[in-house]
Amino acid sequence: MYPQRTENLVDRAILHFDRVLRTVAGGAPSTGRPNPAGGTGPAELSAAEKRRSGRLLRVDHAGEVAAQALYHGQSLAARRPAVRAAMETAATEENDHLAWCEQRLRELDSHTSRLGLFWYAGSFAIGSLAGAAGDRWSLGFVAETERQVVEHLERHLARLPAGDRRSRAILEQMRADEARHATNALHAGGVTLPSPVKTAMTLVSKAMTGLAYWI
Repeated sequence: MYPQRTENLVDRAILHFDRVLRTVAGGAPSTGRPNPAGGTGPAELSAAEKRRSGRLLRVDHAGEVAAQALYHGQSLAARRPAVRAAMETAATEENDHLAWCEQRLRELDSHTSRLGLFWYAGSFAIGSLAGAAGDRWSLGFVAETERQVVEHLERHLARLPAGDRRSRAILEQMRADEARHATNALHAGGVTLPSPVKTAMTLVSKAMTGLAYWI
């Protein structure tokens, strides 16, 4: 019997690189939950309506890529094993969102953002910094991020074409998941972030969504 091999830094780097590729290119492991749009029949959308829905879903997919990177960076920097496990669980649940958005984008003859690696790299750096600040601040960052995402999804739900029930079902489930993750982070000890940090997060989010809508 061969001795059990201990995972080293190179192993962890390879595993993380694989995670990055799966997040950006598709195929990230998920919980296997059924697509919320599964019970909703297709609707006749005009070419303009399909373009609008595709652009909105592309932004939402880019946001999920960024969320994955935030969680990955924060989990690596987490002090307490319980916090690290919570970050990993939330990241896996949000992989469902990636899969659902990718599927709907294909149905709409659209595509994911071509800046996926850029969204991941920038968000991973931010997540690592948040994690380095300590678990309570990191959890507070999760709560504020998810709160802003909920508001963002509500705006997108209002902008979707009225007949696009499949996209609506996906975004509504995503909104419910994000709200739950925010609540969980606060219950785990997350603190309220200072107003300047919240403002900076909002500005970064607006810049990302503006670019992802077109690219």
